[in-house]
Amino acid sequence: MQNLSEQNCHDIADDSPALGPTDADRYLQQLDEDWDLSQDNKAIHRTYSFKNYYETMAFANVAAMVAHQQDHHPDMTISYNRCHIEYSTHTVDGLSLRDFICAAKTDNTLSL
Repeated sequence: MQNLSEQNCHDIADDSPALGPTDADRYLQQLDEDWDLSQDNKAIHRTYSFKNYYETMAFANVAAMVAHQQDHHPDMTISYNRCHIEYSTHTVDGLSLRDFICAAKTDNTLSL
């Protein structure tokens, strides 16, 4: 199986179903342990911590670049030394493989 961070997002048909809990949990296990599943199983989220505002904004800009490249955009909340990111797929009203691919790629930005 190809690593999530090595995959790319593909378009999803409007009538595609959201991932079920079993598939969502399987993909979640492939991410960093700091990612969590929302209570309604429709999103994954993580908060990244940094030393200062500059590092936070640098990370947020790289995460935005990943989102743009994959054409899959998370909700982001930025504060002085934290960036909270939440992925979900509005087309399916829940989770899709796209969310997990982007989460893995976002984690990889930490090593840049």
